[in-house]
Amino acid sequence: MGVNGARPPRRPTPLGSRRPRVAPPRALPSASGDGVPPGLRTAAGYAWRLVLLGVTAYLVVTVLAQLEVPVVAVFVALVITSVLRPLVDLIARVLPRSLAVLLAFVCAAVVMGGVLALVGTTVADEWSRLGAELRGGLGRIDHWLTGAPFHLRPGTVTDLRAKIGEWITAHRSALVNTALSGASRAVEFVTGLALAVFCSVFFLHSGHRMWSWAQHQLPGRAQPVWARAGRSAWRTFAGYTRGVLIVAAVNAVLVGIALAVLRVPLVLPLMVLEFVAALVPLIGSPIALAVAALVALAARGPVVALLVLALIVVIGQIEGHLLHPLVMSWSVRIHPVAVALSVIGGAVLAGVLGAVVAVPVVSVAWAVVGELRDRSAAGPSRAGAPPPRDEPRRRQDERRHPHQGEGGQDVG
Repeated sequence: MGVNGARPPRRPTPLGSRRPRVAPPRALPSASGDGVPPGLRTAAGYAWRLVLLGVTAYLVVTVLAQLEVPVVAVFVALVITSVLRPLVDLIARVLPRSLAVLLAFVCAAVVMGGVLALVGTTVADEWSRLGAELRGGLGRIDHWLTGAPFHLRPGTVTDLRAKIGEWITAHRSALVNTALSGASRAVEFVTGLALAVFCSVFFLHSGHRMWSWAQHQLPGRAQPVWARAGRSAWRTFAGYTRGVLIVAAVNAVLVGIALAVLRVPLVLPLMVLEFVAALVPLIGSPIALAVAALVALAARGPVVALLVLALIVVIGQIEGHLLHPLVMSWSVRIHPVAVALSVIGGAVLAGVLGAVVAVPVVSVAWAVVGELRDRSAAGPSRAGAPPPRDEPRRRQDERRHPHQGEGGQDVG
């Protein structure tokens, strides 16, 4: 500063004494991305993640295949629980829950035993008459095949029966071995059924406590999200199970009425077959009706058999365009194409059992993914927010009433 506060004049810089400005070095491209388009790099990232998911899914399916009996038993136990849960809750209003569970199982056993006894009695009463009708029907089929448009030689069906008898006689030892292996499968079936009933008793009696224990094994921040996901999964599974049973029952009643009008024998056994087969969506009901068409062909002739085949189309249209949208639209929201692909994929991976469990597994997985996606989309804005003031009181209420979810609904 000068004497009077003025800034002293700047001295002129001699020519050539200023340092030259040096530009900062430019960053060289990394060697990992050199020459690789961004789209290909993104596709490679998705590819290795998909490969990792595929390997994980394969390992999970392989492990579950080795544990077939307990896995199927737990699945059947969940089905029994979803069916008997409303009845148990209704009885538990006036009786202790343990007695309610016992009474519900007794009612279910009486109903199933009555149906099986009625089917057996019907088959025993109609067996002698049915044998005569089948022998006469085979003769009519043989006569029908000799005419237009087939023009087969006479005795085709009779020769086929003789060849089947000769084949059974020649392969008797192989059939005996197959029967013995079937006996071992029957033992596995009885074991799995007993395990399923055992598990379902505890699911019905104290499933809410089991779910609360499993939920508290998770980290504290993850418990609310997975609690909602669990409720959504159970709601979807229970809704699908009850819905498919309603659809199967309606299909069986319609088939029984049609077969009774057409005077096809063995109406009640064919109704039971239709009910069981309809548990497999899309493909189960046509298979059962094809069996009914064979019975109608042998007992009533080709015209009635063609009418039963036409019934396959009618029942399929009613099931696909009326029953499924009305019954399952509130619980299962997946496209029919996804249903078909799930059934075929499950059948390829695990046979008939895979076809049965494919749709509920896909439905539950989609419900859980949708719940987690919705919560993750709404969660970032509240991720760092402190818990609400009533959080301690809510946790105390959950400890006192662990079987009640949001709105007082039971989630066990």
